[in-house]
Amino acid sequence: QVQLVESGGGLVQAGGSLRLSCVASGRTFSGLAMGWFRQAPGKEREFVAAISWGAGNTDYADSVKGRFTISRSNPKKTLYLQMNSLNPEDTAVYYCGARGGVMGRVYSEPNDYADWGRGTQVTVFS
Repeated sequence: QVQLVESGGGLVQAGGSLRLSCVASGRTFSGLAMGWFRQAPGKEREFVAAISWGAGNTDYADSVKGRFTISRSNPKKTLYLQMNSLNPEDTAVYYCGARGGVMGRVYSEPNDYADWGRGTQVTVFS
């Protein structure tokens, strides 16, 4: 099992930026595929971005392509999400997920992930 703790959320004006972090413990981080998801009130959890282990392959939801960047630091056991050009539609609780899997593969469905953090709130106002 992996323990995940997200941080970096907050209140930001439209057009601004935030960087989210997710620190992992309990399992070898370098062998984990990781993902960011978000959930707005009354909506289902949706895919934001994912990164594989090994090859560092990435995938993004169409709504965030060109604005968000997912990255990881294996020595720091940390996953990042750099979010630029934020808009009010990005307002949600952001969660990181972790799983084992095939090297180089990215996973974009919530059910793909075995472990989750508790989330960090991102609120974008216009």
